[in-house]
Amino acid sequence: MSTSTHTHGDRTYTGRTNTADGFVASPGAPLIVALHGGTYSSMYFDIPGYSLLDRAASRGIPVIALDRPNYGGSTPLETDDSIILANADALTEAIGSIWADHGGQAPGVVLLGHSIGGAVATAIAAAQPSWPLVGLALSGCLVCVPQESRGAWEALPPIPMIDLPVPMKDQVMFGPVGTYADDMPAASHPSNTPVPKAELLDITGGWLERRANVCGRVTVPVHHRQGEFDALWVTNQDEIDEFRSGFGASESVDTALQPGSGHCIDFHLPSERFQTSQLDFAQQCAKASVA
Repeated sequence: MSTSTHTHGDRTYTGRTNTADGFVASPGAPLIVALHGGTYSSMYFDIPGYSLLDRAASRGIPVIALDRPNYGGSTPLETDDSIILANADALTEAIGSIWADHGGQAPGVVLLGHSIGGAVATAIAAAQPSWPLVGLALSGCLVCVPQESRGAWEALPPIPMIDLPVPMKDQVMFGPVGTYADDMPAASHPSNTPVPKAELLDITGGWLERRANVCGRVTVPVHHRQGEFDALWVTNQDEIDEFRSGFGASESVDTALQPGSGHCIDFHLPSERFQTSQLDFAQQCAKASVA
């Protein structure tokens, strides 16, 4: 797939897209905007053999995967408040500009977010953007984190950007041996990148406190999957049920445990089935929005 650059005001966003090289969108297909999690770039959605962009292109669904602020070549973002909400504010404006330039005949936008990108996407949806949002697809985000998580992130060096050691990162992002193919985790490493320490503290602190309120303001349909062996969240059916109940204003909520996967479902053996369900959901949202 191709790299992309979008400029809105004084901010620039790099990323990746499947809309170049003669791409033709299927009639009625939505525009998917994908937001990566912490410690990954937009390349997360375009790892060969595991690429959401490739699978979407084969179905004529346009995808733009953005590098969030502080990632790739995107303009950095600093705030004394919640960096997740600051991301949401900045990206809401950027996606509005992208919709104006690239929406074409699409009926609307489906936001797709992984991990911290899922929290950002949820905050965007909760703010009821002026552009036509028709669905929200999430993975790798839930209700509670293990008790030791915030302490571990607080203990990291007092510097703005953290480059997690690869062995440490692989241990928390992947499930046990047997849940991923032989080329993983190594195949995922091109998407590795430093993460703002502020994001790690927010997702394990302030976000947990505001999650229910933010989720409760989302009105579009929601699709959510959580890896069975996700080590970054307390993961069980009770937590899944509580997460679902938080979207009380949504038109519909489809949330479930994804067996045989760690935090990054996209990189595990269920990847194709998982991404297919996300794309099916996106098309259903688009169809329902014009019914």
